Amino acid sequence: MSHPDESPPQPKGQLAGVRIVDLTTVVMGPLSTRALGDLGADVIRVEAPGGDFMRDFEPKRNPKMSAFSMNVNRNKRSIVLDLKTDLGHQALLDLVSTADVFVSNVRPRALASLRLTDSDLRAVKPDLIYCSATGFGSDGPYADKAAYDDVIQAASGVASMFAWTGDDPQYFPAIIADKVAALHITYAVLAGLYQKAVTGEGDFVEVPMAESLASFNLVEHLNGHTFEPKLEPFSYPRLRTKHRKPRKTADGWVCILPYSDQNWKDFFQLAGLEDHADDPRFADVNSRVVNVDLLYGLLDPVIAQKTTAEWMQICDEYSIPAAPVVALEQLDEDPHFKAVDLIQEADHPTEGRYRVVRDPLRFRSGSLGVHQPAAQLGEHTTEVFTALGYDGERLAQLEAMNPDLP
Repeated sequence: MSHPDESPPQPKGQLAGVRIVDLTTVVMGPLSTRALGDLGADVIRVEAPGGDFMRDFEPKRNPKMSAFSMNVNRNKRSIVLDLKTDLGHQALLDLVSTADVFVSNVRPRALASLRLTDSDLRAVKPDLIYCSATGFGSDGPYADKAAYDDVIQAASGVASMFAWTGDDPQYFPAIIADKVAALHITYAVLAGLYQKAVTGEGDFVEVPMAESLASFNLVEHLNGHTFEPKLEPFSYPRLRTKHRKPRKTADGWVCILPYSDQNWKDFFQLAGLEDHADDPRFADVNSRVVNVDLLYGLLDPVIAQKTTAEWMQICDEYSIPAAPVVALEQLDEDPHFKAVDLIQEADHPTEGRYRVVRDPLRFRSGSLGVHQPAAQLGEHTTEVFTALGYDGERLAQLEAMNPDLP
């Protein structure tokens, strides 16, 4: 998968030598291509003049370099092309002809109008892996609907799940649809690369957000409806009870989750609930699930009697799964995440000191890291197309597509 140009040597990594053309926006696509870039792929992000609107989000120190952009654009090169022009369209085709993978979350109808369909690109790169990330699958009636995270949470059943515990439908307080879809894009591209390495053939793959999130949630919640005719219950009852929640201690909050039969027997003894240790309603996992409301309803009064530290000491001693509730903004002070160096500090050439959340994967052959800090909009347009043989007026016209570059 080598490329006949003079681009700077890419860092070593599991995907070293792979080139990915990234025509994605917002979070779903850019987060996936960030992961592929972390693995060593040469990811070239293509943005329209003015850039992805996420670049303008606050907070930011400088124009087009928002915190969002700093987060999802690392380990990529940035180019700007006006794909509605003949020059911009041809430039993308020339770039794709050197690539292994093309990823886009532009709606298929818009890609067709831009002449960037699978067949259009395969004409210049027959073994291309073409990944189309969409809101809804192309075979369904919602195929052309606009889709953002909240829309997909509503459409895929996520928002309705909050009603199980008596609340109104709500959105999960994270862009879970975008991030789940990003993981699906990543493994789809990796599968395509493996197939290409074995057979020499490319492929077309579609990754719809709605189906990705729905299948994600039905892993446990299809439950009795796995069978035909359907058995009850639908969904996993332990996750539906209003009593499944962190517990208030004498000085904070904690998750205590006895799981095995022995865990529960030990917990009942330690919590002063000895009478329940031999209760047949709690004797095994199936009986505990059936009686989960009653079981979990016992916990609040007893857990409130001790401090979080006291409960952690007890649970650790008896191997009962437990963790204190840590505020998200305080993860950088947690001793575990500090020890594994999850959140790191680095220097950006234009944005100064900043923080990076590293990819959680670790390989014996080498840890993933930031080899290319998030680029300014269009920073690498000249570099990329000079390597492809552009010069003179053509190069000047490409550069003129990006008035935002200082």
